[in-house]
Amino acid sequence: MKKRRNHDAGFKARVALEAVKGERTVSELAAEYGVHPTMIHQWKKALLDGAADVFERGGKRAPEVDEDTVRALHAKIGELAVANDFLSRKLKPWTGK
Repeated sequence: MKKRRNHDAGFKARVALEAVKGERTVSELAAEYGVHPTMIHQWKKALLDGAADVFERGGKRAPEVDEDTVRALHAKIGELAVANDFLSRKLKPWTGK
């Protein structure tokens, strides 16, 4: 039984662009790249559906950061760092380090 392959985004984009160009058939592309024609159709559809997002005003969107969540995560990191330091000091007699 074959193992599923995960293709990176660059590979998918390259194959989908070639399918959009239409210079070769989907069957020819599938044989060349070793993927099923259905996958090429799906990648082509995803490319065409998402192409409009490239030209949206403002280019790339900045990720939304919730300041309260960041503060809570920093506090948790601090707590874990203190606990880690405490435990490492208490374990020294048993580890011999």
